[in-house]
Amino acid sequence: MLLQTTPNTLIDLSRKTDGSQDRAAFANDVADGLSQNPKQLSSRYFYDATGSRLFQQIMALPEYYLTRAEYSLMQQHRSDMVSTFAAGGFFHLVDLGAGDAMKTKLLLSELVKQEKPFNYVPVDISGSAMQELSKDLRQTHPDLLIQTVVAEYITGLQWLQQHLPERKVVLFLGSNIGNFERDEGLEFIRQIRRHLKPGDLFLLGVDLAKDPATILAAYNDASGVTAAFNLNLLERINRELGGNFDLDAFKHFALYDPQLGVMKSFLVSQREQEVYLEATQKRYTFAAWEAIHTESSHKYTLQQATEMGRSAGFEFVTSYLDEEGGFADMLFKAI
Repeated sequence: MLLQTTPNTLIDLSRKTDGSQDRAAFANDVADGLSQNPKQLSSRYFYDATGSRLFQQIMALPEYYLTRAEYSLMQQHRSDMVSTFAAGGFFHLVDLGAGDAMKTKLLLSELVKQEKPFNYVPVDISGSAMQELSKDLRQTHPDLLIQTVVAEYITGLQWLQQHLPERKVVLFLGSNIGNFERDEGLEFIRQIRRHLKPGDLFLLGVDLAKDPATILAAYNDASGVTAAFNLNLLERINRELGGNFDLDAFKHFALYDPQLGVMKSFLVSQREQEVYLEATQKRYTFAAWEAIHTESSHKYTLQQATEMGRSAGFEFVTSYLDEEGGFADMLFKAI
């Protein structure tokens, strides 16, 4: 084993700012999005403290099948997954966007149970989330080798390529690939491939095309939590950028296009109005029923996802599906 590390280390590659730079970037992105026709706001700004809390509630909703589906398929297939991962000997298990690693913990427990030689490398931009994860894993798996990396995805992969040259198994779980536009998703997977060696493995979580009503309900729940999550983006703009959005004058609207396989969320202005942002000292006008696009979530067929992996430089190995066949963790090998 060539790994040079202590049992639990944290590498912080995030860009340090005084807060004003983050606010300026947020303001610039909002100004740019509201100046476009049609208007849009980036979903990356959903996750302030309130947005993160609301998303935790969304994941527990009966309509929101995605998290449960992937968790169940991992419960069912984790032994096979682990055996395949470890077939080549020692490896780094790289978890992109690890968060609380709820699903990955199933794999970690199975790897420990089967006594496979590996090192866990969670990568996430949230330093606090990585500190909490490290603390939790120290308690549950005190002997586990952990190299925590606080960074954007590609920055983390660059560091790993330079400092941890051994074999890698990269996880990109959830339906995170669906948040990219199709061409952007392909380019992102190509970037992952550029930082891997032939023989390295890549496990991609994909929400599959299914009954449009099922998909729509997951993003437009009856209790209104998703609507609150979407509207919280305007509340954050008001609070952090000095906006004066009237939240009662906007409504959440969601639609699913089964031909394009994309779920879209909007905030619709219910009347003609004008909004002022102190951070930009500009006003933005809305016509009655004008919409702001806030999020897209792309769904794939197995064939589409397989072709995407192949186009990015991977060989398709196998798919692990949940019992209903609506969600897949697709395994690829770098060639």
